[in-house]
Amino acid sequence: MQASNPATVRKVFLIATEESGDRLGAALMKVLRQRLGDTVRFSGVGGRQMTSEGIAPLFPIEELSIMGFAAVVKQLPKILQLIRRTADAVLDEAPDMLVIIDSPDFTHRVAGRVRARNPNIPIVDYVSPSVWAWRPGRARAMRSYVDHVLALLPFEPEEYRKLEGPPCSYVGHPLTEQLASLRPNAEEQKRRETQPPVLLVLPGSRRGEIRHHLALFGAALGQLGERLKFELVLPTIPHLETMVREGVASWPIVPRIAVGETEKRAAFRIARAALAKSGTVTLELALSGIPMVTAYRVGAAEAFILRRAIRVSSVILANLVIGSEIIPEFLQENCTPEKLAQALGDVLADSPERLRQLVAFGTLDAKMSTGNQPPSVRAADIVLATMSQRSG
Repeated sequence: MQASNPATVRKVFLIATEESGDRLGAALMKVLRQRLGDTVRFSGVGGRQMTSEGIAPLFPIEELSIMGFAAVVKQLPKILQLIRRTADAVLDEAPDMLVIIDSPDFTHRVAGRVRARNPNIPIVDYVSPSVWAWRPGRARAMRSYVDHVLALLPFEPEEYRKLEGPPCSYVGHPLTEQLASLRPNAEEQKRRETQPPVLLVLPGSRRGEIRHHLALFGAALGQLGERLKFELVLPTIPHLETMVREGVASWPIVPRIAVGETEKRAAFRIARAALAKSGTVTLELALSGIPMVTAYRVGAAEAFILRRAIRVSSVILANLVIGSEIIPEFLQENCTPEKLAQALGDVLADSPERLRQLVAFGTLDAKMSTGNQPPSVRAADIVLATMSQRSG
């Protein structure tokens, strides 16, 4: 079976199983179509945005919306079946390029199966696994089934070089293309400084994350509300809205629910501070100029594993890019309502803690710059170059 096709048609198979990956995949597809016109054909796994760009997904990505070691174990037979099904679909399609996007526990297993059975299919990994944080041996192992890694964080290419991984290029984070929608205009900035302040609460974008954090966040905000007045806004995504509304109904202070990306960004532009579950959202908040407190809780089994595997002093993306532990993080047993409430009070006030975060956030644009090329364009350039090298 050969991966190459007539020059009139280029087949690109993309796999994204989370909403963030779906956005990346859709942007990449758009640029590839601009470059290749009617000669490109897409297939694979994706969500609503990739579907709107022309993919008929093999299965709904919500089937993989799980979090935590115990949840994965329970769903393992289903996950393995989807891995086999996806790998078989790639092999049947024999595309000119396979692009795996994030979700490494799923996508890398698919890529490994594909490479073992058809080494002629080039494979690009869009979004690096966190090899710099834990399980660094993955970087070297990836050389056997990944031809190029497209990194979203500026420090990642050097980490791959040190760890002897596959070629890795910083293409830029998609958030750097969205700064206008993240940052307030003059009127919105005035609202940030007006009382009562708007406080964002971001408990996660997966069901498991919400289960671990929602009650904890509600208790912390209840304690904070005993001494401070604030307006509470909780952004979420459509398929989690019902779960979130049910979960916050008993909170001492019931938040306004902002559903979807447009409402979320509008809330970001007027927010003074945030309580967030650790993750990509910390970088989004930092680029928006919103001081924050972060928290992370997982199940006992996963916590046991992570404590022995983590090799960085901070798990906050914004801290890692800034190069300093400027944002407070509360993990596992250290993550209590009392500690979260105290830290939130500090970042809501005109305090040294708040000022330190704001000054650090001012360095991010330079650290994450990609020049004049948007990340999706840089990513497409490398995908096309890799495709050309492998077919040549």
